[in-house]
Amino acid sequence: MFKIFARGHENISAKHKTTFEVTKEKEVTPRGDCIIGVDADKSLRDIPEEVKILLKRGLKFEVEIFLPDYGLKDVLTGYGSERLRLDHPTDVVVRKSSYVCPRTLLVSSTKAARDINREIVEMLKDRKTEVVITLRPLQASGGLS
Repeated sequence: MFKIFARGHENISAKHKTTFEVTKEKEVTPRGDCIIGVDADKSLRDIPEEVKILLKRGLKFEVEIFLPDYGLKDVLTGYGSERLRLDHPTDVVVRKSSYVCPRTLLVSSTKAARDINREIVEMLKDRKTEVVITLRPLQASGGLS
């Protein structure tokens, strides 16, 4: 299990149809319509090595998006890939497609930014809102690559 803690931002719209992103950056523009959290405490570079190994095996993972102050959560699944680099210094991106770039955490996700519970998205428009992203492996082996 791996957790990322981030915060909301007034420019979060979560309208992107194929990805969502959490970033260590403190500021984002309205153009970043895939972003659901800023000022993250971790990026891909910070994932523990044992989790990176599971991701690179192509295992299926569950991702929970949780707002502790509101008791709101949303859940999705996606897959790792042998093509992942997992070393980006600021960003974490989950994709519905199979596209992989240095910012990619998971592919073949069941949700993108626009699919996330809209009540959660509304709360994420406030900088005081904390969001916790939890990544859990769902398989012991196998999966897509």
